[in-house]
Amino acid sequence: MNLIIFQFRMQNFFHHLINSAWRVSRLLISLSICLIFLSACQVGADKNDGVIHLSLWQSINPPPNRDVFEKLVKKFNQTHPDIQVESIFVGQPQLPKILTAVVGNAPPDILSFDPQSTGQFAELGAILPLDDWLEKFPLKSEVIPNLFEELRLNGQLWSVPLYTANLGIFYRPKLFQAAGITETPKTWEELRQVAKKLTVDSNQDGQPEQYGMLLPLGKQEWTVFSWFPFLLSSGGEIVTNNRPNLTNQEAINALQFWQDLMKDGSATLSPPERGYEEDDFISGRVAMQITGPWTYIMKSNVDYQVFPMPANTEQATVTATGVLYLMKTTPTREQAALKFLEYVLSEEFQTEWSIGTGFLPVNIKATESEAYQQFISKQPVLEVFAKQMSVAGNRPIIAGYTRLSDSLGRAIEATLLGESPEKALKTAQERLEVIWDSQ
Repeated sequence: MNLIIFQFRMQNFFHHLINSAWRVSRLLISLSICLIFLSACQVGADKNDGVIHLSLWQSINPPPNRDVFEKLVKKFNQTHPDIQVESIFVGQPQLPKILTAVVGNAPPDILSFDPQSTGQFAELGAILPLDDWLEKFPLKSEVIPNLFEELRLNGQLWSVPLYTANLGIFYRPKLFQAAGITETPKTWEELRQVAKKLTVDSNQDGQPEQYGMLLPLGKQEWTVFSWFPFLLSSGGEIVTNNRPNLTNQEAINALQFWQDLMKDGSATLSPPERGYEEDDFISGRVAMQITGPWTYIMKSNVDYQVFPMPANTEQATVTATGVLYLMKTTPTREQAALKFLEYVLSEEFQTEWSIGTGFLPVNIKATESEAYQQFISKQPVLEVFAKQMSVAGNRPIIAGYTRLSDSLGRAIEATLLGESPEKALKTAQERLEVIWDSQ
């Protein structure tokens, strides 16, 4: 899933003057690396063979999901001999490469990325609004309507959904059984108590062989994303009137809950910025992990089940929606790229993509298709995620989201490492206010 955002340092490069020679040198090295990458990607983009050759940048992970995507791109190329799409994997860090391409007037034709970057791309004039095209799109009625609403900024639609899903909690039934747990937790307090019961320190050396839960250490987007269901379940928010609002009591409560799990000794932290990895879950070192249906866990041989995100004041989770942007290039290339977007939204694409990856279809007919219904009958955990869509919120779609996420991620990381939620969020809020006012 393309969920990880590289943030603050390169954004400053494009939005603020650089006064330090040391910083200039450092950023020029990064820019040079990006330009080398761009040069490699642009080779062969224009050929005099009567065929429109389009570049599509994506960062789809894990690799098995990327293989499914590549197979579907190949199908498009076979059925559209006049349009050939080249799918190019963009490794970390992705955002600097994308911004360098835009500023250097060498963008891809289509970009697969996250919707939270919409504001930044729109400010740069890098992407095109899609409202007019969608109004004429015959299959618009087949796409789940509320997904479009999630992708709007300032009243305009700037992308189309490639996939959707949400976060739940995967657990090991055998470990639950061994701990005498017969029901999955439905509230925060129940989750806390279950995590304690699942923590095992056989030799009493203070280093449990098994922890109840894994929490993601880091300040990048995966950590923010994983914490968001707890914020939403508290009725909290991080944006009010298009300005950061991190110090509300609900946000403090959500962060305090994560710290409580750490203080209880029933949660362990992932390696830095690798909270999405499942090794500890699969090995049995942790009994519960926050993730979604794209996870490798569903393709592994371990016993697993899923339960919905436990509730605090209300039931909630957060969507994991990936999008495709139509980049601003030339009218001919843009029209050709729209053909590919049509294909991605189709029942055919969405059925095969969802069966191959575990993401939920964005096309209603794909969801209702015999092939998908047979697939979901063999993967009943998907029903948990399907039912959660009705209570799924989303992260803000605003200009400056990456700055907001960076500061919030720092606050979450600091809290997991022992700082009080109030102090961590206050520091993040003060930092954001300086940044916001200087934009």
